[in-house]
Amino acid sequence: MRRAPATALPGPEPSERRDWQTLKSLLPYIWTYKGRVLFALACLIGAKAANVTVPLVFKQLIDTLSITREQAYIVVPAAILLAYGALRFSTSLLTELREIVFARVTQQAVRQIALQVFRHLHALSLRFHLERQTGGLTRDIERGTRSIGSLISYTLYSILPTLVEIGLVIGILLLQYDAVFAIITLVTLSIYITFTVRITNWRTKLRREANELDSAASARAIDSLLNFETVKYFNNEEFEARRYDEQLNKWINAQIKNQISLSGLNTGQAAIIAVGVTAMMWQAAIRVAAGTMTIGDIVLVNAFLIQLYIPLNFLGVIYRELRQALTDIERMFGLMHENREIADAPDALTLPPGPASVRFEAASFSYDPQRQILFDVDFEIPAGHTVAIVGHSGSGKSTLARLLYRFYDIQGGAIRINGHDLRGLTQASLRGAIGSVPQDTVRFNDTLFYNIQYGHPDAPRAAVEAAAEAAQLSAFIERLPLGFETRVGERGLKLSGGEKQRVAIARTLLKNPAILIFDEATSALDSHTEKAIQAQLEQAAQGRTALVIAHRLSTVMNADQIIVLDQGRIVERGRHSLLLAQQGHYARMWALQQQEAEQH
Repeated sequence: MRRAPATALPGPEPSERRDWQTLKSLLPYIWTYKGRVLFALACLIGAKAANVTVPLVFKQLIDTLSITREQAYIVVPAAILLAYGALRFSTSLLTELREIVFARVTQQAVRQIALQVFRHLHALSLRFHLERQTGGLTRDIERGTRSIGSLISYTLYSILPTLVEIGLVIGILLLQYDAVFAIITLVTLSIYITFTVRITNWRTKLRREANELDSAASARAIDSLLNFETVKYFNNEEFEARRYDEQLNKWINAQIKNQISLSGLNTGQAAIIAVGVTAMMWQAAIRVAAGTMTIGDIVLVNAFLIQLYIPLNFLGVIYRELRQALTDIERMFGLMHENREIADAPDALTLPPGPASVRFEAASFSYDPQRQILFDVDFEIPAGHTVAIVGHSGSGKSTLARLLYRFYDIQGGAIRINGHDLRGLTQASLRGAIGSVPQDTVRFNDTLFYNIQYGHPDAPRAAVEAAAEAAQLSAFIERLPLGFETRVGERGLKLSGGEKQRVAIARTLLKNPAILIFDEATSALDSHTEKAIQAQLEQAAQGRTALVIAHRLSTVMNADQIIVLDQGRIVERGRHSLLLAQQGHYARMWALQQQEAEQH
């Protein structure tokens, strides 16, 4: 996780600055399709230009019809009416064209960002994923991707068109009329926007307070109902009702304040618009009376103001949703700024295929600086040999497997494969050389074929079937009505413990790694199933370098070397018979497990 230097104590960034940074992060994904973006912007400007031209044509029509009826039939050109209709239609046509063209930009931007975040999350360390809630991560990604579409929609379809229209209207007013009309429009719009934004920010706090009180009232009611019997035991129905009513009363007061604030916002907006329109009409009426403007000009000015203020009526809602969208996108982009705890070195080597030897050289490690897990662990697994790690829970056995996979980096010593320090190898080649059968192998909610093929996604069907045969799954699969196409259910819940482990073995065999890790692979199985699976594990390990992490000592009797860990230190090592003869930690563990087995 990224941490600020100890000397730096920066305050929180202003929200406006964070919003701009979020927009800057989003722009490259949109600008990738600059041809579509420019065409969509051209459609937007064209649609607004047509929309602004409609009142101009309407003014000409009004001025023409202001003459006598006889003259009107002669003078009114059909072209004006045709132009009016064409402009109305072109506004809608260009708007729809803009949305059609820009739809791909929006969806592709969402796709690229979601994919980049997904890949980055997979590149982060195991520590990050253990410390974060998966549900929270998925919600951040879901809300962030959804908000990209909302942000683009609000910006391109509401805010930007309104700004373009404001610019065009003010330009026309400056060119055709006195500057006072443009000034009144600008001042009115500035006051309107400032008022709306400030009141909306204030109302957001009121809405949040009302939502929190609503949640609190609901939580109190549910808590009381869940403890129905306890309430009855103590005859506290009225007490619970009073507590619930107190919370409801607070929520009602908050809702009333919220409604009053909304009415105040709407009234204030209406007052600002009314004052602006009145000022414009007053100025126009003076000039009509003076003969410098026509009736059509009054209609034109009024139409302009209506066109500007209608979209601004939704400014409060748009502003609030825009801020929420920016916040959601910022949280999603924040995931991409998480530092990778484990990263390939710039000059990282690719581990060559073939037999592999593993060596831990005085390896020391701690998940937390205040609690060290491993102390100077030193042992070697020659290529093609099997080394077992045993010890009590919490002795650091599974940590060795995580370190070999390089889910974490050790703080002291080194771990080497064929003489190469893991930190100098690419993670892809390292993990490609290792196969694992853990205690709880996760299965995807898909078919048996998919779950086995996951060990080598490009493997042909014949190879998948051969792996299933080697793991002694064929007889089980043949009994199933759908065979390999049988779905295993969420996390493989439709499979028994032994079947799950056989799927894990088949998957690992299909991967065909040089190094195997068996991490408590049979500890959750009954003794009969354990013996069957153990035989398959030993067969799978033949010719490969194997690290076996076990709690039951009966499963590691045939290992080339057994290492006994105690509180992160190696206290004994040797073959099964030698360790029993030493009458030390291993012998005591063996005697205890044998005694437990006899009792059962």
